[in-house]
Amino acid sequence: MATLVSLSPTSAAELFAQPADGYRYELFAGELVMMSRAGGRHGRIAWRIGHLLGKHVEEHSLGIVFAAETGFLIETQPDTVLAPDVAYLTKLKYETVRSEVSYIPLAPDLVVEVLSPSDRFSRVEAKALRWLDAGTPLVLLVDPENETIHAYRSRKQIEIYRVGETVHCEQAVAGWAFDVQDVFRRY
Repeated sequence: MATLVSLSPTSAAELFAQPADGYRYELFAGELVMMSRAGGRHGRIAWRIGHLLGKHVEEHSLGIVFAAETGFLIETQPDTVLAPDVAYLTKLKYETVRSEVSYIPLAPDLVVEVLSPSDRFSRVEAKALRWLDAGTPLVLLVDPENETIHAYRSRKQIEIYRVGETVHCEQAVAGWAFDVQDVFRRY
């Protein structure tokens, strides 16, 4: 579960310059929020979906895949910096990024958020809607507990996929689809 750290406005630059203290933070409209701790299952599932995506993106030279902890500055004044578990940018969009030293100043083409055991679904869903509002065409919320994947294609088009089904992601990643069971399998 996310914890509100500060009510005073904070900028993306201040967050980036903050000394490391062992915690992960995001910035929601200028409010600093401490992120939930991710356990082993969370890391395994985030890696699986990142691996499946990365393999496809690399094989077809489509763009860049980012791992967890990469911050994206999606709103300014007040600033919002979100860090998904996996993100993807097309080559065309990536070429507009002038520097990778700080936060990437745009919304990814695909975002994957894996729920942690302490996350409330409503909080992560609100984050998915924020990604959509910023211009991300597809947000995948992965629920390890129920082995489901919620595909947010718009505020009105939300699909739930279960083991035995295939998630089609062509609107965000050319030619990419994956089987839900491949995300949740252990080996």
